[in-house]
Amino acid sequence: MSQKDDELLKLTSYVEISKYREKTLKSIGNNVKIPTNIAKDSGIRTNHISKVLSELKSKEIVECINEEARKGRLYRLTDTGKEVLESINEKEEEN
Repeated sequence: MSQKDDELLKLTSYVEISKYREKTLKSIGNNVKIPTNIAKDSGIRTNHISKVLSELKSKEIVECINEEARKGRLYRLTDTGKEVLESINEKEEEN
């Protein structure tokens, strides 16, 4: 396995150990969303979503595309985030 594969495994595991992180990732999917919509879709309270988004952002799994906005920040998955989500979905299909 390459170092890139190892990194992907670590990040996938990081997301999977937290239901909140996993639900947040799935909620965003291939879309661009504001935290309020992520909260609605995932059934997680908005204050938790903000914390989860900053955790995912620090690992470069999600990115904010309008950082300067105080309200209505837009989040999307990075390429790495898409790979992590794909990896989680593949595992679920195997089970």
